[in-house]
Amino acid sequence: MFVALDLPERVRMDIASWGETALADPALRQVSVESLHVTLAFLGNRPADDVERIAEAMEEAADRPVLMELGGPVGRPARGRPRLVALPVLHGPVPGLQERLSEILRWERLYEPEKRPFWPHVTVARVRAEGRGSKRPMPVDVPSGPSPITRTGWFHGVRISLYRSELQPSGARYIPLAQVQLPGTGWQ
Repeated sequence: MFVALDLPERVRMDIASWGETALADPALRQVSVESLHVTLAFLGNRPADDVERIAEAMEEAADRPVLMELGGPVGRPARGRPRLVALPVLHGPVPGLQERLSEILRWERLYEPEKRPFWPHVTVARVRAEGRGSKRPMPVDVPSGPSPITRTGWFHGVRISLYRSELQPSGARYIPLAQVQLPGTGWQ
């Protein structure tokens, strides 16, 4: 399970449309439009009994609007061959939301924060492995340029969602288990 900040449909559609050309490299597997989000907390395997308590923590953290802006594409890790292509969150209160949510979940013993610092971003593509059974990613040129949503600019996050990830041959499928609408979402 993981908790994510959902993006407005218009933003997801702009990213997907840009990706049809910018992410056309056969080494890349574009993230589906319905799976574009900003991950706030990886919870790992949790019992179904925890869903209600996690939803309550999400409700408590979702106390203010989340206005943000996305940057141009970057590959991660920054050194060596990238494993993913992402759009970083440049500005806005996403780190504060993640910190509030993390503290509430940790207090409730539902989450153990990661050791690495939080990096707010939207993963737009994953790099395929060199070959069957290999963990080494294929060589790929990460697209460059401005954010694919420059015409949108700043936008509001729509809601916070708890997802269960189901791995499939075509990629992960995310099943929403709980959702909390954010204030001030405007258009979606």
